[in-house]
Formats: sequence, C-alpha cells, structure tokens
Amino acid sequence: MAVKTKWTVDHRPCGHSTTVDLSDRPADRRAGYARWLAERTCSDCWKASRDNDAQEKATWLENKRAEEQAEADAWAEQYRMPPLDGTDRAVSWANRCRHQLMSAAYTALVLEGDTREPEWETVEDAARTVTRAGWWIDQRGAEPADLPELLQAATNNDRPTENPYT
Repeated sequence: MAVKTKWTVDHRPCGHSTTVDLSDRPADRRAGYARWLAERTCSDCWKASRDNDAQEKATWLENKRAEEQAEADAWAEQYRMPPLDGTDRAVSWANRCRHQLMSAAYTALVLEGDTREPEWETVEDAARTVTRAGWWIDQRGAEPADLPELLQAATNNDRPTENPYT
C-alpha cells in the first residue's frame, strides 16, 4: 500500500483545517511535515497577518514622516529658511534632510565644538542661499561638521554649474 499524498492538516494556531498535497515530498517525510504544518497558521491566515503587518508598518512610516515633516516645517519657519525648489516629493524629503543636517551640524559645531554663534549665523546665511532640493538630498549622509565646507562649495560663484566638465 502506498503512503498517502493528501493530508488533512488541522492548524492549531488559527483553528483552520486544510488539505495539503504532499506528493512532492519523499514518502518518509510527509507525516513529519504534516505535523510541522499543524503547528503553523494556515496560508490564508499567514497572508492576512503579513498584509496587516505591512499595513501597520506603512501607517507607522506615514506617521513618522508626517511628524518629521511638521518638525522640519516649524524649524524652517523659525529660522527663516526659504522654500526649496524641486518636485513636491523632493521638496518634502529635502526639507527633512536640511533640518536634520542643520540640526546635527549645530550640535556638532556649536554645542559640542568651538564654533561661536556669530560664525554659525554665517553658516545659516549660506544655507539660505542653497534652495535646490536635490542638493540637500545629496548631502543627507554628510558629516555634520563638514556642512560649512559643503555650503561654501555650493555657493562658490566661480563655478557656473555643478558639472566640472562644462
């Protein structure tokens, strides 16, 4: 007599019962695999759980981004930062990048470093002249202490474009 290929599995975690075709498994491994399946949720419940997890992560991320955006907008208004140029999506992202980089640079240079407030104000003034959203996005991974040098390079008037070969 041949070992059966179709098994009825009662999934303990969710209480559902499914019929599973185990013909692709060697005959001596089917019973053990069926027991293993019984300790897991059924495919439908697993997919629903995965979809719920993905939705929860997406909602969390949306809330986090909205919170960061509100902080960045309030910061930009408080420090009179000009609006950035670019697509809506890029501007939104760049505002967050600018806020994070400027805040981290202030901490590194003024609070933890030896830069004085008047020197920091020149950094802020230079930052106000860089309104291209792409520039702030490109600098998102920069070291905060490098910000003055990066801003100086970005506002250097002897370079008509960012392309050094033109």
